[in-house]
Amino acid sequence: MEKFIVSARKYRPATFDTVVGQKSITNTLKNAIKNHYLAQAYLFTGPRGVGKTTSARIFAKTINCLNIDLENNPDLIEPCNECESCRSFSENASFNIMELDAASNNSVDDIRRLVDQVRIPPQVGKYKVYIIDEVHMLSQAAFNAFLKTLEEPPLYVKFILATTEKHKIIPTILSRCQVFDFKRISVIDIAKYLRFVAESENVVADDDALHLIAIKADGAMRDALSIFDQLVSYTNANVTYQQVVENLHVLDYDYFFQISDQFLSGDITSILLILNDIIERGFDGQHFLIGLGGHLRNLLISRDTKTINLLETSASIKQRYLENASKFPSSFLLKALDLNTQCDVNYKSSNNKRLLIELTLMQMVALGSGIEEYVPKETIPDLQVKKNIKTEIVSAKVEELAKPPQVVEEEKETLNEPPVQPILSEPEEKELSTPHQSISEEQISPTRVQRMPKGMGLGVSIKAEENAKENEINPDAYMIGKEDIADEYNQKDVDKICDEFLESIIQHQSLYATLKSNRAKIIDGFIVELQVYNDAQKSVLSDKLFDIVKLLRTRLNNYKLTAKIKLIENDNNNKPLSPVERYNAMVEKNPNLKKLKDNLNLELEF
Repeated sequence: MEKFIVSARKYRPATFDTVVGQKSITNTLKNAIKNHYLAQAYLFTGPRGVGKTTSARIFAKTINCLNIDLENNPDLIEPCNECESCRSFSENASFNIMELDAASNNSVDDIRRLVDQVRIPPQVGKYKVYIIDEVHMLSQAAFNAFLKTLEEPPLYVKFILATTEKHKIIPTILSRCQVFDFKRISVIDIAKYLRFVAESENVVADDDALHLIAIKADGAMRDALSIFDQLVSYTNANVTYQQVVENLHVLDYDYFFQISDQFLSGDITSILLILNDIIERGFDGQHFLIGLGGHLRNLLISRDTKTINLLETSASIKQRYLENASKFPSSFLLKALDLNTQCDVNYKSSNNKRLLIELTLMQMVALGSGIEEYVPKETIPDLQVKKNIKTEIVSAKVEELAKPPQVVEEEKETLNEPPVQPILSEPEEKELSTPHQSISEEQISPTRVQRMPKGMGLGVSIKAEENAKENEINPDAYMIGKEDIADEYNQKDVDKICDEFLESIIQHQSLYATLKSNRAKIIDGFIVELQVYNDAQKSVLSDKLFDIVKLLRTRLNNYKLTAKIKLIENDNNNKPLSPVERYNAMVEKNPNLKKLKDNLNLELEF
């Protein structure tokens, strides 16, 4: 019976040109060999199955190949697979190229044995090459024991380190290596290589099936080849798209196209049945959300032919997206993606995960079928529409009242037809026709509308503006015609108004505290006395005196009332001021003193 060799080993690249998806790295290594720019240590890092160890083997094999002639054939930089060095490597019998698995040889003793071997020069070929795989598994002590040898090895020694977790390697190791970052292999490149393997093995495979395998591999060629071998066994060398879907347990594109079609039709029942079918087939809810998000994203980028190439699918699936994308507005797709993302974020913390997904799908249906946003506004009994009708009626009445009587009569004679009345509901018509709710001139606008003689045009009173200007010229204008008004008031009324005034001078801390502790007093019925401690407070209060008097007069409706300031004459007035009081008094006189303190970040000690 013939021995079976898995595709990942059988079709492992043996030359730089056969390495898939890492063209820039292979070209750099070939140029380094061509120009004799070989470093003492290399670090190959990247995801699993992208060709790190394979590239390290090809590089080691190439620099030891005895048939490479850089002088006569500088562009032919590939191992010949015929010389003694190449044949011994292919047969795993080479003493010059050694591989070490750091996952199982990660102690200090293992590294010390490696350092001892470094001292022995190569017997065949130019270099001794050490390939250390999974180098991040070395212990801290092993790394430290390796540092000196890695930095200054013999000229005939080259180290190639490979790892999937670059962040676990200490910086002192990284600084001694040339670092090459291997990228994930694209879906298209994996699918092309799978097609090559299928043709080599006489396997019949659909393009859609190979693309689905490439997507499932997530950028790893080794994983893709392993899945391919599995499916070849499952399908008896006839790999179809439906068989791949069943065997890999992936959600078919058809499910998502069916769901997106229901978004526009508004059929919530069908969507819930599709979701139930997906769950009964054993798919996890979050797996469905990830797939739905990818489907909505594909629809969005398929709306423009410039971005259609961003789809990593087969040609038939790409054409299907291109045909369906035109049905969905970009605004819907963006909002649906946002709903899907929110559901994905809240999925793990939800106590009823299935209900969360169902509600999200219902919201997408409502959004896509126009229940909320895409129905014309005139079909919705919206209160805002009614308000707009009322506003138009009021505006029409304003214009009617603003016209002189003669102009109105002339317009009636010219028009010879009844005016068009807006259609209103019974409550609105009643509201506008009720006598006690009729629209008066004062109700229409705060600016009074007056009728003007013919020829004067629209006359709008600017009395309010004139009053404002008069107040600026004459501050006592508010008292005109009210000099004899003097309603009764008491101490409680004065205290209440003074408390309101104090809130406006709270920034003057010293004055605020003084007036708060020494309440205003009523003297002779029409005089309110305000008491302060010193001249500085008196000066500040004098500037505010007009405001408090005006406030008292208007609020108490007593225009004979006045106010005066009095210095408190008691022992406290002659008592020496404390440092805090002196500072507050100085700030009252000159507020710039506080600004100076703040600008210099001074801390005062009292």
